[in-house]
Amino acid sequence: MDGNNVMNTGCPVMHGGNTDIGRSPTRWWPKTLNLSILHQHDARSNPMDEDFDFREAVKGLDFQGVWDDVEKMLTDSQSWWPADWGHYGGLFIRLSWHAAGSYRLGDGRGGAGTGNIRFEPLNSWPDNASLDKARRILWPVKKKYGNALSWADLLVVAGTVAYSNMGLKVYGFAFGRKDIWGPEMDINWGNDSQILAPTDERVEDINNPSSMDNPFGASHMGLIYVNPEGVNGEHNPQLTAEYVRMTFGRMAMNDEETAALTVGGHTVGKCHGGLRAEDVGPAPADSDVVNGGFGWSDPGYDGNANTIHTSGLEGAWTSNPTQWDNGYLKLLFKYEWKSVKSRAGANQWEPIDIAPEDMVPDATDPSIKHNPIMTDADMAMKVDPIYREICERFHKDFDYLSDTFAKAWFKLTHRDLGPKANYIGPFVPQEDLVWQDPVPAGATGYDVEALKAKIADSGLSGPEMIATAWDSARTYRGSDMRGGANGARISLDPQKDWQGNEPARLAKVLDTLAPLAEAAGASLADTIVLAGNVGIEQAIKAAGHDTQVPFTPGRGDASQEMTDAASFEVMEPLADGFRNWLKADYDIPPEEMLLDRAQLLGLTGIEMTGLVGGLRVLGVNHGGSKHGVFTDREGQLTTDFFQTIADMNFKWVPVEEDGTYQMQERDSGAVRYTATRTDLVFGSNSMLRAYSELYAQDDNEAKFVRDFVAAWTKVMEADRFDLQS
Repeated sequence: MDGNNVMNTGCPVMHGGNTDIGRSPTRWWPKTLNLSILHQHDARSNPMDEDFDFREAVKGLDFQGVWDDVEKMLTDSQSWWPADWGHYGGLFIRLSWHAAGSYRLGDGRGGAGTGNIRFEPLNSWPDNASLDKARRILWPVKKKYGNALSWADLLVVAGTVAYSNMGLKVYGFAFGRKDIWGPEMDINWGNDSQILAPTDERVEDINNPSSMDNPFGASHMGLIYVNPEGVNGEHNPQLTAEYVRMTFGRMAMNDEETAALTVGGHTVGKCHGGLRAEDVGPAPADSDVVNGGFGWSDPGYDGNANTIHTSGLEGAWTSNPTQWDNGYLKLLFKYEWKSVKSRAGANQWEPIDIAPEDMVPDATDPSIKHNPIMTDADMAMKVDPIYREICERFHKDFDYLSDTFAKAWFKLTHRDLGPKANYIGPFVPQEDLVWQDPVPAGATGYDVEALKAKIADSGLSGPEMIATAWDSARTYRGSDMRGGANGARISLDPQKDWQGNEPARLAKVLDTLAPLAEAAGASLADTIVLAGNVGIEQAIKAAGHDTQVPFTPGRGDASQEMTDAASFEVMEPLADGFRNWLKADYDIPPEEMLLDRAQLLGLTGIEMTGLVGGLRVLGVNHGGSKHGVFTDREGQLTTDFFQTIADMNFKWVPVEEDGTYQMQERDSGAVRYTATRTDLVFGSNSMLRAYSELYAQDDNEAKFVRDFVAAWTKVMEADRFDLQS
């Protein structure tokens, strides 16, 4: 054999093994539960030193210096990407808007809070075309201020500075957003067959926008909001108005805020439609390495603004696109508008018989004039009677428009930053806003041990106390840092009546705990959590261990007036795999719903496993169900759930009538336990079985107790931003 020819038949590395998503295990075995969503931002992807504390670093940031340097960048036009009219204001505003605009109220995901627009898939959505250039223009500011200035903060402050520079009295700005360091490919951004697939794929009825799949708001995969050319690319301003209302409503915006954002967003900047979309190069994720991360190469671009291609629409909305003024509404109401095609073939609206003084100067050569344009969403502001009435008030009262827009912009760019406890810097407004879910500070000086003793003697059972504490805390969403036990909103509308909270049991527990809290000088929120801890400590002791559950006082109690009930309604759980409950039958398997909840709570796979197994044997299933309670020692914190899952002396048999399962002894066929899919996945999924077998080992009882307590405390304190560095 010729040694020189050994392995000489091709490249010695695995082609596509690290780049071809189609080769992932879920392609070959699509029923596999993919746990990667629980570990997508783990420590291995974070390049910062272990002892780096971002919140401490940002407190030392030169906030005014950042503001001033961004403002200087606005008119520092770069030869490789010149600014329209010599001013990057429109580009920076679009960057901030699209960073924030992916937020969705339904599950709190998306938004500007993590800088996720730097990564796939958002960095390559068609709606975000050329925002890669905006980020590179801002790089010198990021480079200068380093670790104390996150990309997430910079991407949002840029638009706020731009509005201020162009004449808007901005409402304020808060720093404090922490960057992620990798794509969020495991988030469900939509099941569309392709990017920009027809709206029909997201709605049951094209004429009923509310029939769009939750939690999505955008009408197409790859867009932030709605198709600017009209529903499915066809002009229909009234129907577009309904889609705008639905989309912004799913971002927690009312009609007035929606109208203000539409008007204010299109008061500045322009659209670019230099050539047909099919002639533009691929997005950054598909671009060649020679492009250095840039996408959407434009073979027709010659350095002039009117040869750039972004959306396909071409033109500005106002006569003065770098000034904050009321020109948008002036033109919208002054003229009748006709449907035309842009040079790129996109549908847009242009005025009929426009006066020369209302035309728009060319973004490169001001001696050239163009017609202003409107999108279908703009025409919706004129056609829809509700939006028109609001916009007519804005037209008559520019100060009213400016104030409403400034507050709506602040809400748009801060909605996913959580409560004001997370706000940092000198530009933070003093006013408390109801959408910030305000919670007053709670007492810390009361006698915790004395209150624990009163709770233990209250007559409440362990499962009652544990279930109430869990239900109070499980609403937390790390996606937008809303919900959680702080505030005791489980005692208020709408949470007190949620089916998943078992209102009768909840009322009993609250009626018992409220007077104990008042007598001790503690908040109800603290007392609910403390009661859960008491129940767990009792279960730990009954199992033969001696472990205390950490507790830090200081939670406050919110009032009904501090609670935006409508925005909390969308947070009602439809399922809770931790308590083995489904509100109804869904197309989504219950184990996937468990995974979704665990990710929102910020849990890892092992933490989710420990909590489920522990809560099962503690007997806190919804409605007292015995499914998954694999123990003869219910109420004790044991590893019995995991030992049973791993025991090969049993087999699982489906019960066809109700979709549950029986655990039968292999030899006799006797039924020992019953279960749901959420239980069985801990024995069927390879990773979850590995975790379950770990806890089932004879030498890991104490480890399980420690792990359960740590995971429980993590959930109970997830919204304690005052404890986080």
